[in-house]
Amino acid sequence: MMRFLVPLAAFALTSCGLHPLYGGGAGGPVGATLRTVQVGPIDGQAGWLVRNKLIDRLGDGNGAPAAYRLDVTLDDNITGFGIRGDRAVTRERRTLRARYQLVSLATGGVVLDATAGSDAGIDVVSSEYATVAAEQTALERLAEVVADQIVARLGVYAARTSPRP
Repeated sequence: MMRFLVPLAAFALTSCGLHPLYGGGAGGPVGATLRTVQVGPIDGQAGWLVRNKLIDRLGDGNGAPAAYRLDVTLDDNITGFGIRGDRAVTRERRTLRARYQLVSLATGGVVLDATAGSDAGIDVVSSEYATVAAEQTALERLAEVVADQIVARLGVYAARTSPRP
């Protein structure tokens, strides 16, 4: 019975219009479009982390001219909560939000304007070093999550605007 359901499910998925976002891999239309995105400078340590993650994920254009510029503005915030009786903070939340715009270099117009963000909880312990290390680790994880969200949204934009083979 199961051997009949698998091909039937595969046929049903192809008939509903679903197709892989990165079909064709790096040589596909989405991969080719993503390689033409130039990431502009982003301020601060969080900006440096996010920019490097974006460059890693978008790929190297291999000398191809850039068609788009990605402008990103970050808001990195740590908020203390979980207050003890002596007013000491026992828990923090680190939030990283990004507003990004994809600018067409041919027209100078903004073709995509969106936001991405995530947050992480941090335990505040008696060791200040451990707390600072936890805050830094949270920032590195958040930079990855935000970069992944941005690239996923750019991939959807590329899939919708790229000509189908």
